[in-house]
Amino acid sequence: MSTMEEEHLDLPPAAAVTDDDEDEASVALSDYYSDTPLRPEPSYPPLPESFDSTILVMNLPAVDAGKFDKLKRVVHRIFSKVGTIPDGENGIRMPTGPEGRSLGFAFCEYAAPGDASNAVQAVDDYPMDKNHRLRVMPYADARRLRDVDVSAYRPPPPEAAPTPVDTTAWLRDSCQRDMFVIREGKNTVIHWNDPVKAGSGQGACSEVDYDGSREKAQGVNWCDYYVAWSPKGSYLATMHAKGVRLWGGAEYESIGRFLAEGVEDVTFSPCERYIMTNNFRPDDPAAVKIFDVASRKLLKSFGLYPPNFTTEEAPMEEGDEPVKRPPPKFAFSHDDKYVARMGQDLISIYEMPSLKLLDKRSVSAEGVAEFQWSPGANVIAYWAPEVRNSPAHVDLIEVPSRKFLRQKNLFHVSKCSMAWQSRGEYLGVKVLRHTKSKKTLFNNFELFRLNDPGIPVEMLEVKDAVMCFSWEPAGHRFAMIHAENPSSTKVNVSFYDMVKNVDKKSKKGKVIGTTVKRELTHTETLEGKQVTQLFWSPAGRHIIMAGLGDNASGTLEFYDVVEKTLAIKEHYRATEVLWDPSGRCAVTTVAQPIGGSYYKFQMDNGYMLWSFQGRQLHQQSYEDFYQFQWRPRESLLSKEEETNVITHLKKYEKRFDAEDKKRAKSKYIEETRGKRNQRQQFRDRVAQLNDFRARQKENRLELLGGYDSEDENNYEVSTVTNETVLNVKEEVM
Repeated sequence: MSTMEEEHLDLPPAAAVTDDDEDEASVALSDYYSDTPLRPEPSYPPLPESFDSTILVMNLPAVDAGKFDKLKRVVHRIFSKVGTIPDGENGIRMPTGPEGRSLGFAFCEYAAPGDASNAVQAVDDYPMDKNHRLRVMPYADARRLRDVDVSAYRPPPPEAAPTPVDTTAWLRDSCQRDMFVIREGKNTVIHWNDPVKAGSGQGACSEVDYDGSREKAQGVNWCDYYVAWSPKGSYLATMHAKGVRLWGGAEYESIGRFLAEGVEDVTFSPCERYIMTNNFRPDDPAAVKIFDVASRKLLKSFGLYPPNFTTEEAPMEEGDEPVKRPPPKFAFSHDDKYVARMGQDLISIYEMPSLKLLDKRSVSAEGVAEFQWSPGANVIAYWAPEVRNSPAHVDLIEVPSRKFLRQKNLFHVSKCSMAWQSRGEYLGVKVLRHTKSKKTLFNNFELFRLNDPGIPVEMLEVKDAVMCFSWEPAGHRFAMIHAENPSSTKVNVSFYDMVKNVDKKSKKGKVIGTTVKRELTHTETLEGKQVTQLFWSPAGRHIIMAGLGDNASGTLEFYDVVEKTLAIKEHYRATEVLWDPSGRCAVTTVAQPIGGSYYKFQMDNGYMLWSFQGRQLHQQSYEDFYQFQWRPRESLLSKEEETNVITHLKKYEKRFDAEDKKRAKSKYIEETRGKRNQRQQFRDRVAQLNDFRARQKENRLELLGGYDSEDENNYEVSTVTNETVLNVKEEVM
């Protein structure tokens, strides 16, 4: 037995051990001894070397020891949302420098490799604050980078920049034609509108620009739901079950995809930098999504209703059921700098593209019922009803200063509705008032002049019920539909002008000029009309007074407010009137909603194309017709340049007429090319046969015995005159 083995035996004291005892113990333990020598070595668990559950987080703020623990908690809060970090905050390791200052990166260890992989995908490029966007990569990739020889690195040659899609190619059409898109059946088709062909009676919508043939060849639908043009016509958005796709360029290439499941509405910002989707699902915390068009990144998502928003409003009269309030919509400012939404007693204004609350607080607006941005400036107009002892009021607020530009108090108000002129020069507020007993209702208009010092407000009282109010685009006129009874079938249409032209006369009474006074003037009233809505031409001056709806007759009255000419037409069951961007043509449609299995007016589906004077140019019917949209066109002329064009319109008319005639002639030549080719072939054949007959003349004379039937000398010509009396009339002188 070795010394080491002896040390591990539990023996009695040496004085008590005898030789006989040793022999017995040896015999008793001999069966338990092993011949294998003892090698005591420690046993350790296997050391993981893959680090599949560890990630490297870079671009963190470098902080001193005082803020180290706070930063560590923030990092843990961000990455713990992706997966489980077993050691809690101890699972985040942030190396420090000699002075205890963090070095701007950290290691994070998850419980499972899948959590680490998800963190790389979800948190990479996450904006931690305004100056730091996190970069995340697997730790294994970082270890491989450690062994890279930096000195051997050679920068790759710069790649050629991809050719950007030319979204303005359609504007260079030599004939300055407008475009439109239609949704019918399963088809989405874009057409050129051809006024010259329309005027010649050859059809107006025959030239198809694109019909989704590329997508049809791939076995997919170009569009599953509705479509929407961007405000300047640069992009076409198609809606699908999973989101939105943008198309543009001469070949309608795919520009980007935006994930928005169940989208039902698409809105572009005025400058086309952002796109907003909405699925109108109250239970979806991301029902509204705002994307950047250029980068196609989601900037932020919102719920359908803002926090603490009351979805029902009190009825106007006792005993009525509460009225459900529609979800408040987001609205972009005219220059894309801000987007705003109405909340409960406030208006939240967000800066773009960060979508941070302006000045970290909303605009307080107790009881706000509606707000609108000015189309020409960063000014918000909103109205609020009477609250306790405070009257109803309309306010104009400048953004971002929050300065109140104007406030108008209103008393005994039941409801208001606001309408901006297209350039933001005027704001019209229709006020529905009631008497103290609330049994009698009457209307008046508050008209704000935004460009005048102090923003003066003019009041226009209207005793009748007002059903429609509309500003002339880029002009000073407005029109309204009114009647003594709101349910009257015969209504009046009145026209007003915000300025008054006064002739300057010499002492002899001769007109030597015109002075413009900023004074509200009633110009005329058209009585006994069967119309429900008003549609001004984008060019102004012309207006369509239409009777739309199930109970209307479909009457269309084309009226020139300058020349006072009127043309009355009809489109039975018409549901919509749409002017083209130039104001030369208008379309009336009968369309059904997408998703409806049965539409009671399906036999009337289709559209009619009209000139601005009311002449029908084209008619097209479809079995399933859902949508018609003109492609918007941005006006590149200033107000002064437009005035100059109108002043010298005769000169431009002659040039355009000459170009139209030249184009019509070239079209005629092209369309008759086949007939002219056939005529030429016939003439060539006749010449060939005449030549053949001439070559056979000698043989023919020989067969006829020298008689030439083509020689006029072989004929005798005699002239016979026959007189016939047709009528005899006798007159006595």
